[in-house]
Amino acid sequence: MFRKLITGLAILLVLAAPVSGQSADLVGQAQREGQVSFYANMTAIEPILEAFKAKYGVEALYTRLSTTQFAPTVLTEHATGRNRGSVLQAPVPVLEILKDAGALAAYDSPAAANYPEWSRDPDGMIQVFGIEYVAIIYNTNLVKPEDVPKSYMDLTDPKWRGKIVMPDPSVHATTIQWLVGLKEANVFGSEEAWWAFVEGLAANEPMFVASFGPTPGPISSGEVALGISMPKYIVTLAPAPLDWARVKEPLFGTPRGIALAASAPEPNAARLFFDFWLSREAQEILARDVGEYVLHAGVYPPIDGIDQAEVLPLRTMSDQELEEWAQEFARIFR
Repeated sequence: MFRKLITGLAILLVLAAPVSGQSADLVGQAQREGQVSFYANMTAIEPILEAFKAKYGVEALYTRLSTTQFAPTVLTEHATGRNRGSVLQAPVPVLEILKDAGALAAYDSPAAANYPEWSRDPDGMIQVFGIEYVAIIYNTNLVKPEDVPKSYMDLTDPKWRGKIVMPDPSVHATTIQWLVGLKEANVFGSEEAWWAFVEGLAANEPMFVASFGPTPGPISSGEVALGISMPKYIVTLAPAPLDWARVKEPLFGTPRGIALAASAPEPNAARLFFDFWLSREAQEILARDVGEYVLHAGVYPPIDGIDQAEVLPLRTMSDQELEEWAQEFARIFR
């Protein structure tokens, strides 16, 4: 009986312990602040905010900023000393701009231990938690199993002419980085083969949209058969007839990161939220409900086969590189 009692008490202590080794002092200080302002450019993250409030009684005030608005908004607040956002989530290239401007603060989160070593920047200011992965998505009612692409090069097959959707590579930065990333990773074996892929894809006259957001619509409706899109839409648009092509090459995408703002108005609640965001609980919500590819060990979105995929981050390209490649792709995809 005594052993059972001790075991029961131990279990209760584990359940009551703050997540990720957070101290009771940090939790108490965060609760006294009462709220934390969170700037992000992701959608459908409300369940994480609700779980945070339920766990700690601290409200997360979410402001969604587009990628183009993110850096100017935060930099203006930083320059004027009127910071409103305490925790910042954005593509890593955006966070790197903020870091270079001195708008981020370093924080050694105990929850970061569950992430790959490469995911933490050397100065301890940016923690990569996921990769905005790109893949070939197709309509399961229109594409026969034997016709599903097995390689990116299959997109150059003339049978797909007029049946592909993708973001416009002459203006969309992530698509530019994705195309160039395929070359730099040498997925086709040579630069000549990569050029053949780009030119063959252009020859199939894809439908262009402004970003990845609109890509799954024409695929799920049957307007096109497949496209360069994101597997997460298989989750968010279920039960739409969507699946992803399990190509032999790796998947690539823009790394997503989280950081603390310098002079955060709610510094303790910000650290508590930062830790919670990186926790297994929050990342399981992000993977399960939003379909995001996260880097927390052992957590995957509920997409068949995605746990077997090799997903790699794209490097950050300079504005000059993006502009030069945008002009080149505008010429090829004219």
